[in-house]
This record gives sequence, C-alpha cells and structure tokens, in this order.
Amino acid sequence: MVVLRNMRQQEYPAYCQYFIDDYSREIAQNYGHAMNVALELAEQDLQRFFPNGLEEKNHCLFCIDAEIAGEIQLVGYLWHSVNHSDNSTFIYDFFIFAEHRSRGLGRLALAELEKQLQLEGIKQIKLRVAYHNERALSLYKEVGFAITGFNMSKSIEKR
Repeated sequence: MVVLRNMRQQEYPAYCQYFIDDYSREIAQNYGHAMNVALELAEQDLQRFFPNGLEEKNHCLFCIDAEIAGEIQLVGYLWHSVNHSDNSTFIYDFFIFAEHRSRGLGRLALAELEKQLQLEGIKQIKLRVAYHNERALSLYKEVGFAITGFNMSKSIEKR
C-alpha cells in the first residue's frame, strides 16, 4: 500500500536539500554546467516554484508513504502541478529513495496519483525524463507513458 500525502512543514527542509542536491547533479550532467552554477540554478528553480515554501497553491508536493515491515515509512517524494485549462498535470519531481527501489513502490505511487487525478477530472499526466535515467524511462513506459518528444541542447564554444 502506498499513500500520497501533503508534505508537512517540518519535512520541507529535507526535501529542499534532497532536491537541490539531486537536481543540481542532473543540471551539471545534462547541460555541462560547473557544479557551483548547477547548485545555484537548482536553488533558483525551487525558489521560483515555491517562493513561500509549502504555501504555494499551484504546486502539489507529496510525501510517498508505504508500509514496510509493518510500519509506515517515508519512501519518496512526488511534486506535480495541475493545469486546469487543458486538464493535465506535469510531474516536476518523482523520487523513490534508493533503499526502497525495486519493490513496485514507484508503480503504486503513480497509480495512486492517477486515481486522485481522475477524481479531479484530469485527463493527462506529463513529465520529462533525463536521457541517462533509463530506470525511470523504463518505469514510465511500463505504466503507460508514451514518448512525445526529445529535449535537445548544443553548447556553442568560441573557436
């Protein structure tokens, strides 16, 4: 069993630390930025989307809880934002802690999100996957996501 619940205020600092660390590594790897620049960009993105912390109304930040060995444990995070004009949502971040992977919890969390969204009349879930994240790509394909395009970039260097 997996439960998506609203993140509590006291959990937000740990999420911010995880997100900035994880996302900055992705920025550095995908766009070739130095780590100090990538850290700054990750911090700016989080501040842009959550300028008032968890008081942000347009973004949903969930903790993913699951029963493990008879007790409820935090196993990951899911951040998405609904766009009511086209009845869709965009997943900005979806993360299962390494020690809880390969147990089907990611599939269960996505199924739970889908159930909640259906009740709201949301018809589509969108997301972006980093090209090197084969594990995530495999999960998303497995649960029915289709590839709709490719993000590309090219660095222009002085010659």
